[in-house]
Amino acid sequence: MSQADLKKKALDYHRLPKPGKLSVESSKPCSTPADLSLAYTPGVAQPVLEIAKNPAKAYDYTNKGNLVAVITDGSAILGLGNRGPLAAKPVMEGKAVLFKQFAGIDVFDIEVNAKTPQDFIRVVEAIAPTFGGINLEDIAAPHCFEIEAALKKKLDIPVFHDDQHGTAVIICAGLINALHIQGKTLEAARIVCLGAGAAGIASLNLLLAMGAKKSHITLVDSKGVVHKARTDLNSYKKRFSRQTPLRTLSDAMQGADVFVGVSGANLVSPAMVKSMAERPVVFALANPNPEILPAKARAARSDLIMATGRSDFPNQVNNVLGFPFIFRGALDARAKEITQDMLIAAVHALAELAREPVPASMLKAYQLKKLAFGPDYILPKPFDPRLAERVPQAVAKAAKQSKTTGKRR
Repeated sequence: MSQADLKKKALDYHRLPKPGKLSVESSKPCSTPADLSLAYTPGVAQPVLEIAKNPAKAYDYTNKGNLVAVITDGSAILGLGNRGPLAAKPVMEGKAVLFKQFAGIDVFDIEVNAKTPQDFIRVVEAIAPTFGGINLEDIAAPHCFEIEAALKKKLDIPVFHDDQHGTAVIICAGLINALHIQGKTLEAARIVCLGAGAAGIASLNLLLAMGAKKSHITLVDSKGVVHKARTDLNSYKKRFSRQTPLRTLSDAMQGADVFVGVSGANLVSPAMVKSMAERPVVFALANPNPEILPAKARAARSDLIMATGRSDFPNQVNNVLGFPFIFRGALDARAKEITQDMLIAAVHALAELAREPVPASMLKAYQLKKLAFGPDYILPKPFDPRLAERVPQAVAKAAKQSKTTGKRR
């Protein structure tokens, strides 16, 4: 499909037969005078009084327990940058569609015109009683870290920044499997991460929690290697600064076992891939154009495992494998927060699922004759029907074990 055809098709999809991708539908009948008297006055007074006496009853009498807010300020929309809150609305509506399609979760998309992180935090805190969970989306670093941390402290419902933790979960699941196939371990792997924004920092934090060694990690941003001599580092980058003579991405790539790119297009050369250790793993995840195209990477190294963020190449690292099912598990467990243990449970559930035989229904859905765990299949496919059961169950179990459940406002 040409770019012109794709543009027309995408715009028509969003405009026709009526604008947007979402609508609100009633879950209860309201076609008779009797229905009306229950749906609104006088019948509605009864649940009002029950909730006023016991706020937890909101989960019994309203949609709160299955309703998530997808909220943004539009400061980091996909790979398109800061285009403002209104321009972010198509993405937020799309996120809502995925929540519903894959996990049966209802969503209100909310685009906030906030000049400062504090303004954004105040808005979300004020509307939080409506929701069973908050999904932060497309908020630029480092403000996203501050916003998430503040809201987690203030609210007693799960707060989750998908660009951070959703990406981290899928990267970790894919990386565990890729290293296993390559005969390597996370503990011993030398890892280079290009990109020190939300996704990069969160992924490294989760990798550390799962056993990676900080001394084996080299973080690279737009100015080069994050090292101790630099004076321009924020507190999040400082955690990964190293005492090292390495200064450039090219320096860092030499002898590395793993490359994780969450940055921009065409920043990795075939020569850099050639300089990596034997049996390397390359996750070039910039969208829509990766740090290096698979064809170029494979031409440089025949022994690598390659992943991208795109659906037209094998091993797509796709957040839809994570956030709907993580929230489903958190909502089902009535969790107050999404903890690191819950994220790690999701990682293991995804990694283990990819190692199991693929059901015939999924082969049919993807028009494949066969698919098996290996270099070109390290993560489940988004339409794998087993995801909706396995990942939420693992997350809910971890929530209960870590005692994150309890009374809610």
